[in-house]
Amino acid sequence: MTTRMTMTQKILAAHAGLPSVKAGDLIEAKLDMVLGNDITSPVAIDVFDKAGFTRVFDKEKIALVLDHYTPCKDIKSAQLCKTVREFAKRFDIKHYYDVGTVGIEHALLPEKGIVGPGDCIIGADSHTCTYGALGAFSTGVGSTDMAAGMAMGENWFKVPSAIKVTLKGKLQPYVSGKDVILHLIGMIGVDGALYKSLEFTGEGVSELSMDDRFTIANMAIEAGAKNGIFPVDEKTLEYIKGRFQREPKIYEADPDAEYDSEVVIDLSELKPTVSMPHLPSNTKTVDEVKGLPINQVIIGSCTNGRISDMRAAAEVLKGRKVADGVKCIVIPATQEVYLQCVKEGLAEIFIEAGCAVSTPTCGPCLGGHMGIMAEGERAVATTNRNFVGRMGHVKSEVILASPAVAAASAVAGTVASPQDL
Repeated sequence: MTTRMTMTQKILAAHAGLPSVKAGDLIEAKLDMVLGNDITSPVAIDVFDKAGFTRVFDKEKIALVLDHYTPCKDIKSAQLCKTVREFAKRFDIKHYYDVGTVGIEHALLPEKGIVGPGDCIIGADSHTCTYGALGAFSTGVGSTDMAAGMAMGENWFKVPSAIKVTLKGKLQPYVSGKDVILHLIGMIGVDGALYKSLEFTGEGVSELSMDDRFTIANMAIEAGAKNGIFPVDEKTLEYIKGRFQREPKIYEADPDAEYDSEVVIDLSELKPTVSMPHLPSNTKTVDEVKGLPINQVIIGSCTNGRISDMRAAAEVLKGRKVADGVKCIVIPATQEVYLQCVKEGLAEIFIEAGCAVSTPTCGPCLGGHMGIMAEGERAVATTNRNFVGRMGHVKSEVILASPAVAAASAVAGTVASPQDL
């Protein structure tokens, strides 16, 4: 009897060369892409060299993206980038992105068509689960696994069980994919999907834009998930058209696939939502916490730095000014997004409102640079984590929000939604 498989399990079975797999199986799967950045790649390169590897498995199936501390903020970050730069040159890595061509990795790879439906992808960055939006199995690993992946083109996995997330209804104005995933994490907790696959399904999926799906899949890890994954539909195929150069492989969960549980979310009932310090699961509606004073706003990151995010923020900021005493930093996720912001006049809106507009970088999200906070400061950010000290001083605070809410908060000087302005 054939095992009843989820979408994730089907992709893993195919890449392991097996007719079927089930939750808990240990498998070796072939990889379509191995990703690293300027923080994780140098460790992987050190492991690679110490292990005596002299070649990579495929120079076209490795992506090295210098996005976290670039443009280099100090000598140490410059040394790390130099290590990656020299490795990329040594092995003629095709997908190497440095200052001037770089974007935040999880926005850049889909944009460039480097990843697509049916792929099996690992990345030495926890938010590699973003590519599940395209119907790929995609997950974060450690630098040692990245080193092995670059050399061998394979990785071992324990096949995850799954939670079925059924979406219905349609999003209301100023509610986006960020509100959906924050709501879900608030429901199930930061370990609610520990080593499970979050499989999104239902009629509501078709109502979500690709950027909404990227945001939702990106933050699957914040619920402890191994990966998040969406079905491949017309919107997916339209997105990859002209980008993805390989033949997409489309997998569907069996109708009787086994899930550990099911969560149902009515999109039409969701309101603008934020995660209060110091966990992504500490969710409140904006109405519950509006009026809380803030010092900083960050609009960007691998979660919400795409062009639709920029447009949502600009719509709120147009003709308005950032409140006195608030620093608002806007970071387009890629050079293409940055250029689009210029062409559409969004960059002008941001600057006239009193925002600082940055070259693509992860920067403040991980407390790297471009917006570190002092003791007692509080930020509203479109990033993905709000742990203690995440964006600076251990006595600073991060509130996670959508671009619309972040922009409204920048104008109000307090937590706010666009309807409050």
